[in-house]
Amino acid sequence: MAVATKKFFKRVLPIMLVMLVCNQLNRSNIGYAHEHLEADVGIGAAAYGFGAGLFFIAYAIFELPSNVMMEKYGAKAWLTRIMISWGIASFLMAFVQNEMMFYVLRFLLGAAEAGFFPAVIFYFARWVPAGQRGKATAIFIAGSSVAAALSGPIAGMLLSLHDVLGLRGWQWLFGFEGLLSVAVGIVVFFLLDAKIQDAKWLSVNEKAALSQAIEDEDAQHATVSGGKVSRWKMLLNPQILLLCGIYFSVQLSIYANTFWLPTIVKQIPGTTDLSVGFLSAIPWVCAVFAMYFAAKWQDKAKSKRPLLVVALLVAAMGTFAAAIASPVLALVFLAVAAMGFKSASPLFWTIPQSGLHPLVLAPAIAIINSLGNLGGFVAPFGFGIIKEQTGSVVPGLFALAAASTLAAGLVYFLKERKAPDAPAADDAPAAETSASPEPRLAAAGAK
Repeated sequence: MAVATKKFFKRVLPIMLVMLVCNQLNRSNIGYAHEHLEADVGIGAAAYGFGAGLFFIAYAIFELPSNVMMEKYGAKAWLTRIMISWGIASFLMAFVQNEMMFYVLRFLLGAAEAGFFPAVIFYFARWVPAGQRGKATAIFIAGSSVAAALSGPIAGMLLSLHDVLGLRGWQWLFGFEGLLSVAVGIVVFFLLDAKIQDAKWLSVNEKAALSQAIEDEDAQHATVSGGKVSRWKMLLNPQILLLCGIYFSVQLSIYANTFWLPTIVKQIPGTTDLSVGFLSAIPWVCAVFAMYFAAKWQDKAKSKRPLLVVALLVAAMGTFAAAIASPVLALVFLAVAAMGFKSASPLFWTIPQSGLHPLVLAPAIAIINSLGNLGGFVAPFGFGIIKEQTGSVVPGLFALAAASTLAAGLVYFLKERKAPDAPAADDAPAAETSASPEPRLAAAGAK
């Protein structure tokens, strides 16, 4: 089983990371095209912020239906559908002509992407034993910082293709990155295997061992309801709501920076599209290193809550300092903030993942992800309104610092389930099977 898991990490995880890079490129490229869209199409700060955030409204609306369809058709087919459809929506952004078209395409992009993260998590649950699943998820989430770091330089180079073949730089940006996702989506369909038994890169014994490990976990985690848990019960569970609130705050910081960082960097005198792209990568590169060390500390920590609190407070302090600093120092402090809020994301996901049966893992993650992702609407839209009314994003940075501080306080209301020191082999299955869905969900903050 260990050999099979290592092969999964070497063969499949890189494919997932490439998909994540494409996801980040298409989700955040409007941050670099903002001023060009304003000059060429007349999309102002408030309209830009609303369109950037509208993506997340569609994402929240369609994530649960997308998750249901994924469970029906399988993660492989659904991930392929998601990639190709978001690529088409992003490509069409190259032809946007007014605010309404901008709103419609951003909404369609959100609808197309809905379910991507839960589908990946569900795929991990069907291939990776529980002991290694947290590591796979942490690597995948850490890849988002690498993707964000790459998005800046790539965007800068594409924007520099102004008037090549009669197209504006922002048209090259949307067109190229959209078509790239379509191409990768088609390739992914042939590279990913739907089931363990389909994997030609595993030996017969490795397939049997890995399949047996997953089946044993499913049997041990079986609930009295046959593994079926009402999504409404999950939604009404206080711990799930608390997790949604904390994740909402994390997403506020992530997407405020995703969509407005290039605008802040452009305040540095003498910058160009290319230099803005490279300078905007600095916070995300710093975040990669911070996430690496956070992961190491996480492995040694018995409780993840203190680490999550520290990460959120670092995000708050960095954001607050950026609000009162000069443009150059603001970039430095935003790098500190990124180290905090990006490290908070994988630390956060160790909490809801723990203790959830694979059959309820995807819908639970979908609920937290979709509601928490509404922060992706509030942040860019709020920043857009603030920018249009005051001419500055500084009040928005103060609000982000306050939200991260509040989330750090909420972390201590999360319940953690401590594993017994040495449970008897005969007692473990009984403890699992006797638990009702409600207590199991209340323990979503375990570990």
